[in-house]
Amino acid sequence: MTNHGFQHGSAAGLRIHVLPTKAFKTFAISLYAGVPLDEKTVTRTALAPFVLRRGTASYPETTMFRERLEELYGAGFGFDIYKRGDYQIVQFRMDTINDSFVQSKESLLGESFAFLGEVLTKPLLENGSFRASYVATERETVRKKLEAIVNDKIRYAAERCIEEMCAGEPYRLHPLGQRADLEAISPQVLTESYQSWLNDAILDLYVVGDTTAEEVQKLVERHFAASRTANGEYATNTPAVHVKEVKTIEERLDVNQGKLNMGLRTTITYKDSRYAAALMYNGILGGYPHSKLFVNVREKESLAYYASSRYDGHKGIGTIQSGIEIQNYGKAVDIIKQQLDELKAGNISDLELQQTKAMIRNLLSEIQDSAFELISYDFNRQISGKDRSAQELIAEVEAIGAQEVKAAAETFELDTVYFLTGQKEE
Repeated sequence: MTNHGFQHGSAAGLRIHVLPTKAFKTFAISLYAGVPLDEKTVTRTALAPFVLRRGTASYPETTMFRERLEELYGAGFGFDIYKRGDYQIVQFRMDTINDSFVQSKESLLGESFAFLGEVLTKPLLENGSFRASYVATERETVRKKLEAIVNDKIRYAAERCIEEMCAGEPYRLHPLGQRADLEAISPQVLTESYQSWLNDAILDLYVVGDTTAEEVQKLVERHFAASRTANGEYATNTPAVHVKEVKTIEERLDVNQGKLNMGLRTTITYKDSRYAAALMYNGILGGYPHSKLFVNVREKESLAYYASSRYDGHKGIGTIQSGIEIQNYGKAVDIIKQQLDELKAGNISDLELQQTKAMIRNLLSEIQDSAFELISYDFNRQISGKDRSAQELIAEVEAIGAQEVKAAAETFELDTVYFLTGQKEE
């Protein structure tokens, strides 16, 4: 048992994590399925859950599928697809009201497991393959989602910056895959790919609610009877950073406002003892409204409509996003680089430290109020191999001074400058 209350075990080729608590009126159930990001499989893996949610062996029609959730007192069911480090993760979520609050003949937790187990392991198959009409419709769904990114220029610039920066690495891939791959995915191809995904993925099943690890283990053995041979672990590797020269990419599209994005690489990842210092670095640089980018680039110089930064601790990458007038490109690059230099020089005020600590503390404290936040925090531990409770991380953040932030700043190296600009003047 770890200090934040999750009990860990395994059954039927799944890792099981249970937090017995009476703090919530519902059961929160999360199933994470992770596979390495790979150009050959990324689009098929992304498409599968869209088809799985259309129907199962017992509920072949989508309306029956939805009615079944209504019978479970309006249980919620959904999924997300994202990347963590070089892994593509599909997360299925269910939340079901706790039995003691309703008059139900069957255990609602049991019924939810039966439903989730069926969605995952007993999909609707016709002649051994997914229903063709479902595959065709959901291919369109995924295509539209990928097209929406191109149409949202802020998201597009962020994705393109990562693509250019990580050319040749799995991390360049979008977790929803590639539009060009969709057409070739037939029901047969998708079914085969789903079956090997189900066998090979690292599966982590979480339950938060008024239950026990023993009860969950029994339910998993009953409802997840997939004959799995794999039960892997997430591989974690420390990124080596050697930026030989900064890449500068300029792309022209029909935009009125320029999008200036930058990518940085750091050796500090989630499992590193300096992780708290990297969180502080990102917070002071551009994570919050009091940050250097926001104050200096947006407010003082009025150079940007927005300016912020993010830090991906699973990959060891920092990104800067800003929207600027096209003619201000040179000025904006200079002043953003100036903020990076300020941090490397350790020019950090006590106020910046205090405000950033307060923001991080609030975010980490709020985890306790949400079952799914508790789950996703613990899942970070499964991916990174680092056991650090939210309370411990808050204490680490509190202890950080300008010197530690400066040391973290020195590990962040500018790698890529990406500028999305308007069409050439005719």
